[in-house]
Parts: sequence; structure tokens; C-alpha cells
Amino acid sequence: MASVKLEDCSQTLELNVNIKDEEEEEKIRTTVSHGDHVETFSTSREQQQEDHRTKRFHHCPHCEENFSVLSKLKIHLKIHLGENLYSCTDCGKNFSTSKVLTVHQRVHTGEKPYSCSDCGASFSQLGTLKRHERVHTGEKPYSCSDCGKSFSRPDDLKTHERIHTGVKPYSCSDCGKSFSRLGHLKTHERIHTGVKPYSCSNCGKNFSQLGELKIHDRIHTGLKPYSCSDCGKSFSQLDSVKTHERIHTGVKPYSCSDCGKSFSKLDNLKRHDRIHTGVKPYSCSDCGKSFSRLGHLKTHERIHPGVKP
Repeated sequence: MASVKLEDCSQTLELNVNIKDEEEEEKIRTTVSHGDHVETFSTSREQQQEDHRTKRFHHCPHCEENFSVLSKLKIHLKIHLGENLYSCTDCGKNFSTSKVLTVHQRVHTGEKPYSCSDCGASFSQLGTLKRHERVHTGEKPYSCSDCGKSFSRPDDLKTHERIHTGVKPYSCSDCGKSFSRLGHLKTHERIHTGVKPYSCSNCGKNFSQLGELKIHDRIHTGLKPYSCSDCGKSFSQLDSVKTHERIHTGVKPYSCSDCGKSFSKLDNLKRHDRIHTGVKPYSCSDCGKSFSRLGHLKTHERIHPGVKP
């Protein structure tokens, strides 16, 4: 039995805690003595623990965060105070806790102490390993409240939700165009910078997107993974097979705004538009005559000496 006395003037408060069998509900007996008058109260252990938890919360004076352990509050306060006591000896970056510094240092050491038991892939952080394991388990604990689609990572869910919200937080500093994904912005920026980081190992041609390089590689490999379900003809690009299929379906989604004529290919519409606009982008280098179609220019060039049909 534990007894605590708190004296305030002539009043004495005695708290008597009776510890009973685990199978019985533990109670706290509170006896308040006012001279000859005594009052006794009983409260459950569950209520006492709840009261204790409420009292021991430590509130951050700078934000709305609450902490059950004072040491965690002290670590949290460093965010507001700008205190970073642990520095990386390799790059000088500062951290508020030694644990975070230890994880960061693996960037420099290359240490990856967490390994996947299924495929052997290694990771520098335990959280990264747990996310990776969902590839094998198929677990997708994060679901979209709008369409129900599930994801294995919370970041993927947040990115997906922008389809419904229309939020595009990444903007191009050159033209102002906005994107829902950072990767899409970085790819777009290459239009302005001219950077083409992907090179063909066969001919050296450079591309701004990895997907473009993969499509180009099929010129050298002869790979045609897309086939027409009607006639079996194969194509190296998905767009090409979709355009081809319109021969069978008769679909002509591109219409001329001047005369209403429809076309199955966008390029055919653009070429047709020159009839109305009068644009002739192809010029003969010998006589300067212009043409609306490249094929017409090539036919014309045969008129000049030295050009064989």
C-alpha cells in the first residue's frame, strides 16, 4: 500500500492505493480528512490512468503539438529554436538528433543495413525496406477516398489525388506551365534548356526523355510489340497501332474547322489546312518555288538538271 500526504493549512489529503488481484478491477481509495469529518472516494485504475495521461501531456508553446514524454518535446523544440546540435563531418549538414545524423551518414558511407528477405535488395532506412516489401506482398494500405484506388505508398496516393483535385503545385519558371508531378516538370524544363541526357548506344542520337530513347531503340532492334487485332500488322509504337486501327473502324477524329472534312490522322488534317491558309513551307533550293507538301517539292526538284526521278 502507498500513502501520500499533502498538507494545505489544516487540511490533510491521504491517497491510499490498494493493489488487488490482476483479474479484479484495481481501485484507488481517496480519503480526505477535515478534522473529525472523513470522506472516502473510489475511482477505477483505468480512470486514474486516463487522468494521469491528460495531466502529463507536454504542450509545445510554438505550435499545437503535444508530447507524452518531455524529452520528445525538447527534441521537437529544436525545430522552432533552429538548434541543430549534430553535424555531418562529410558535408556539414546539421541535424537535431544523433539518430537522424546516423541515418544521413549512410548517404556518404553507402551502408545499407536493411535487406529484403525476398529479393535481397538492401536499404539504408528501415522505413524504405518496409515500403519495398509491399512490392512482394502486394499490400496497398492507402486508398483514394474519391475512386477507391489503392496504393502501397502514401506519396503515390497524394500524387494520385491531384487527378481529382486538379492541383498542380509544380510550375515552370520559364513559361509558367503547371504540373501535378515534379518529374513531369523536370522533363518539361528540358524543352527550354535543351538538355538531352539519354543517348542511343547504336547511333549516338540524344533524347530528352527515356521513353523516347526506348522507342527509338526499336529502329535498331526491329522490335514491334504492338499488333493490330484485325489484320495482325505490327508496330513499334502504341500510337501507330491506334492510328492504323482507324482504317478498320473508320473513325476520323480530326475535323477541319473551315470545311468540316474529317481525317484519321492529325498530320493529314494539318496538311489539309494549308489549302485554306495558303501556307507553303517547302521551298525549292534551286528556283525558290514553294509547296504545301514535301512530296510535291520532291517531285518538282526532278525538273532541275542533275536530279533523277
